Amino acid sequence: MSAAGLALGIVALVIVATILFALWSSRHVHTTPAEFIVGGRSFGAIFLWLLLAGEVYTSFTFLGAAGWAYGRGAPAYYILAYGTIGYVIGYFLLPAIWRVGKERGLLTGPDFFIDRYGSRTLGVGIALVQLVFMIPYVTLQLSGLQTLLTLAGYGTFDATATVGIAFLLIALFVFSAGLRGTAWASVVKDVLVLAAVIFAGIAIPLHFFGSIPAMFAHLRATHASMLTLAPAGAPSGTVWYVSTVLLTGIGFFMGPQSFAATYSARSENVLRRNAVFLPLYQVVLVLVFFAGFSALLIVPGLKGTRVDESFLLVVQRFYPPWVMGLVAAAGALAALVPASALLLGTASVAAKNVLSDGFGLARSDAARVLATRVFVLVIALLALVLWLFEKQTLVGLLLIVYDGITQAAPGVVCAFVWRRATAWGVGAGVTGGIATVALLGTTPTPCGVNPGFLGLLANVVLLVAVSLATKSSRDGRPAYRRAG
Repeated sequence: MSAAGLALGIVALVIVATILFALWSSRHVHTTPAEFIVGGRSFGAIFLWLLLAGEVYTSFTFLGAAGWAYGRGAPAYYILAYGTIGYVIGYFLLPAIWRVGKERGLLTGPDFFIDRYGSRTLGVGIALVQLVFMIPYVTLQLSGLQTLLTLAGYGTFDATATVGIAFLLIALFVFSAGLRGTAWASVVKDVLVLAAVIFAGIAIPLHFFGSIPAMFAHLRATHASMLTLAPAGAPSGTVWYVSTVLLTGIGFFMGPQSFAATYSARSENVLRRNAVFLPLYQVVLVLVFFAGFSALLIVPGLKGTRVDESFLLVVQRFYPPWVMGLVAAAGALAALVPASALLLGTASVAAKNVLSDGFGLARSDAARVLATRVFVLVIALLALVLWLFEKQTLVGLLLIVYDGITQAAPGVVCAFVWRRATAWGVGAGVTGGIATVALLGTTPTPCGVNPGFLGLLANVVLLVAVSLATKSSRDGRPAYRRAG
């Protein structure tokens, strides 16, 4: 058997086996909206831990973090910092969101805004924002999957068609299994990804340099500038770093898939325990950085989107095909399993908050589940189309996503800390924040600030100003209890 045949055969076997395992594990689940979208609000600490890790640690973690370490060096550390901040915020905020979701029977993030601010229009608007900005997040997983399959095929075939087939397969899986199936698939994905990253971050530096400190000694001798941040006003400098960490840390749990995972918890304490133990996964990122830095020394010269191939090129060129197959299989699951959660979360927003709340359709439980399933396939096709025409680095795509979804954060926080916030204020803030990002683009401003962070500041100013000038539509209704 050829090297490509062996490696791709392992990838196909792992993907199919994972899907079958998840379908079998969730075979007795009833498909009510609460079960299909939020797992019946029954997930315990370990199951939710695996689900959240499956959503958070994606092909971006597997390839993009190594690619940025390879191409930019120290600025890649923002990836390590923002998740840590996100978990700190999540410790206090997620239990409060869960409590509201449990008490009010909420299923999506926009449901939260409708319930708190008494405006169906605001909920539909938030839903549309999530739809627009989550499709690039799904596209990110497709870009990672193409890189993995191309390298596992040793350059002997065009992976585009294979990516489409694999992604439609996972869409059909989500169509059948819902959130519980995604959680079971995360079990397999997390085990394989941990093994692959430990290999990439430890075995590769040991094999080529003798030790990790020796690898850094080589790096310091040949690429010393890669190990420090540029001055404040420079591209990817210290100002960009701080503003990007704050933007992405604040928006860490603002995606529709994160609201669904939060609502799926059995209790508030499950979410607090996860916020404590999920940072252990940040160790994985450190190993990914080691893999990217090693690749810079072993296979130098990669540019543009090719930096995302960095450590996999090392595996392809210097290790047996079966190793390449196992590493690529882990990476493929790191793309497909999070994509399934993203598809489900985004589809539930489209069905519940756009189709049902916005247009008055799909009002029954059965119709809402069917609509969610149909939107899974529709959004998958839209992501495929965008992926065919939009080629960026994985980190570039993720920064676009956070520029948008983080704009919901001020409205979520104000739901618990400022009773005076109104639907008009939240809507104006989100609109102004996104308009600021659209005006400034995605490149850092002349002073180095991330444009998304400036959008977030504009959001907060508009939210406060317009809320003070308008009347709340929740007069006479009880306020939410404070977070924490």
